[in-house]
Amino acid sequence: MKQALVLVWLVFLHTVHAYQVSDDRGVQVSFAQPPQRIVSLLPSLTEMVCALGQCDRLVGVDRYSNHPDHVKQLPPVGGGLDPNIEAIVALKPDLVLMATSAQAGARLQALGLKVMSLEPKTHVDVKRVLESMGQVLAVGDAKRVWQGIEAGMQAAALSLPAQVKTTRVYFEVNRAPYAAGEVSFIGETLTRLGVKNIVPANMGPFPLINPEFVVRANPDVIMVGDVNFAGMAGRPGWASLRAIVNQQVCVFTPAQSDMLVRPGPRMADGARLMAQCLLKVLP
Repeated sequence: MKQALVLVWLVFLHTVHAYQVSDDRGVQVSFAQPPQRIVSLLPSLTEMVCALGQCDRLVGVDRYSNHPDHVKQLPPVGGGLDPNIEAIVALKPDLVLMATSAQAGARLQALGLKVMSLEPKTHVDVKRVLESMGQVLAVGDAKRVWQGIEAGMQAAALSLPAQVKTTRVYFEVNRAPYAAGEVSFIGETLTRLGVKNIVPANMGPFPLINPEFVVRANPDVIMVGDVNFAGMAGRPGWASLRAIVNQQVCVFTPAQSDMLVRPGPRMADGARLMAQCLLKVLP
C-alpha cells in the first residue's frame, strides 16, 4: 500500500510540472520540465534566450549567432537552412529552437529530438515569441524584456524633432539590392520614428528592388551596411540621388547591421541607432 502511495505521489509531481507550449506551426510541444540543454538555429532566438537570462542553457548555436559574446564560445552547428545534424545530435539537446522556414525539423524529430519552430518577423511577432520563450523556459521575464524594448523605441522616437516626419528613407539590407519595406520589422521601426519609407507595403517586407525605382523615389536619407555601401554611388543614376549628393547616408558597421536586421531583444538599440543616424545627417 505504501509503495502504491509513493508511486501515485511521483506521478502527481510529474503531472504538475509538465506543460505544453504551442509553436508557430501550431504544434503543441510538451515538456516534462524546463529544457536545460538548448541548441538555437536562429540568431533572434539565441538573443531571446539570453535576454531572458538563460544564456547558460545554450549548448550550441548556428553560425550567425554572435550576440551576446558568451555565445561565440559555443559549438557552431551550421546554419538554419543547412544545420549539421550530427553535431546537433552529439550535443544531446533537450530542445532545438529553429525558424519555421527551416527544413530540418522533421529529421531532427525523427532522431528523437524535441523541436520548437518560432520565427519573429514583425514587432508583434517579437512580443509573442518572447512570451512563448518565457513559457518554454519557465521564466517570468518576457513581459519585462518586451516593456524594455517598447520603452527604448519610444524614447528613440521622442529624441527626434517634428520635422523628421517629412524625411523619406531608403533602407538597404542587401546589395542585390533588397530593401526593407514598410511591412518589415525594420519598416515598422522607421514608422515608429516618424519617417517615411520609400518602399510601400504592397511591395512586401524585403523586396528585390529595381535600382531605377530608388532613382525615381530619390530618398532624402539612405541607411545601409558598409559592405553593401561599397560601389553604391556607381550604380546608374545613383550618384545624383539627393541622399548621396547631400552626404545623408548612414553606413553601419557589420556589428550594427547584425543588430538592425534581427527582429529580437535589440530592436530598441536598432531604433536608437537609426534615430542617431537621422540626427547626424539631417540639417
